[in-house]
Amino acid sequence: MRRRDFIVLLGSSFALPAAQAQPVRVIGLFGFGSEAEQRDWTDAFVRRMAQLGWTDGVNLKIEYRWADRRHERFAAIADDLVKQKVDLIVTHNMVPSLLVKQATSTIPIVFATAADPVGNGIVASLARPGGNITGLSRQAPDTAGKLIELLREMSPGLQQLGILTVPGERYAALDVKEVQRAAQTFNVTVQPVEIGSGDKIDAAINSLQGRVQALYVQPFTRFYDDRVQIGAASLAARMPTMYVVREYVQAGGLMSYSPNLPMMWRRAADIVAKVLSGAKPGDIPVEQPTEFDLVINARTAKALGLAVPSALLARATEVIE
Repeated sequence: MRRRDFIVLLGSSFALPAAQAQPVRVIGLFGFGSEAEQRDWTDAFVRRMAQLGWTDGVNLKIEYRWADRRHERFAAIADDLVKQKVDLIVTHNMVPSLLVKQATSTIPIVFATAADPVGNGIVASLARPGGNITGLSRQAPDTAGKLIELLREMSPGLQQLGILTVPGERYAALDVKEVQRAAQTFNVTVQPVEIGSGDKIDAAINSLQGRVQALYVQPFTRFYDDRVQIGAASLAARMPTMYVVREYVQAGGLMSYSPNLPMMWRRAADIVAKVLSGAKPGDIPVEQPTEFDLVINARTAKALGLAVPSALLARATEVIE
């Protein structure tokens, strides 16, 4: 054998085992909803991970767990991912993030979205989350004010705002207070109406008729499941509605204003990549959203007798005709 061929062969014999020995990192992805419902978000996450050098099926394995919005599954999914001894767990939304945090103090956790993570006890602070968890907050400092501002643009005479909320939820109470604080700036009064598990949504919305001029619906599973009914009842009551989830607008609601969720999942991938490379989650500041989507249902606006201002249409991410 020629000396040059021997050197090439020798180099290959060292390179091949090194590539084969590249460790595969395993992460658990705890989906609040269904696979189909979250496809856009998880696709954005997986694509960004690949761009950062972590390719599913090569040096990364993702263990998916879907809760299908069934709260009774949440604790079991959290426990299962911890028992699997994955290298990291990706969550989103408040309750799954809290449950995973309670289930492990050692496995790193990154939440792609969470409402008020400080107020809800997920992290100690945005700047220094502490422990084994970090991620992205759904809330920017003036989100509540922006919701009211957009409603006033659509309905300039707005003076009384109703809030559809739920009893016994910490986030619900915090959100109501935030909206009330923001409303004072616009001289708007706020009327919360709690909907318990046995209460009828139609009756609650009808009780606000004549007392409020618009309605803000908080993002809870009960309301999401009844979003078509809420849209129909509020339309019958001639009440413009504002949401923070676009699916409500697709179901007949008037407007939604919310963070761009695929972008947040892309940013979550950046954080996950940092942690897989050795960074401590508790030292990585929680990020706040910088890109928001405004969705307007033009059909609903027309049915309510509202003319959508051209400036509002120009800012809309999506207009449902």
